Amino acid sequence: MDKHVNINVKCIKCGKSLMDHQNMINNMPSIALNIGFNDKSGKIWLCSNYGCYEHKKNIEIPDKEIVNFYCPHCEEFLNSNIKCKACEAPMVKFNIDIGGVVSICSRKGCNNHYVMFEDLTAAISRFHRAYGM
Repeated sequence: MDKHVNINVKCIKCGKSLMDHQNMINNMPSIALNIGFNDKSGKIWLCSNYGCYEHKKNIEIPDKEIVNFYCPHCEEFLNSNIKCKACEAPMVKFNIDIGGVVSICSRKGCNNHYVMFEDLTAAISRFHRAYGM
């Protein structure tokens, strides 16, 4: 049986949960964000299973477009000054509820992402308890 690592994230600015229990993807709460590009705006829901690229959105995004991400609660801009190592677009950061940060690329079509834990030993321990691995 495949096990998936589901991450719960919070806004890096206001600390509120970005998890949306009303818009599920793969039977799990999605990560809800406001987005914008070229004077257009909309919403996107990202799969919360780490490594899954499935998503829903209410606006079409052109391939390779750099998208601006915003918290749906505080409306703060979430794109960082850190550049993607694969395509040079800004990375978007979220706090992980177990301690740490997950970053995703803001360019449509680039799947670069990474996780950094505050306390790797504690995170691995929680991971083993949650997933029995």
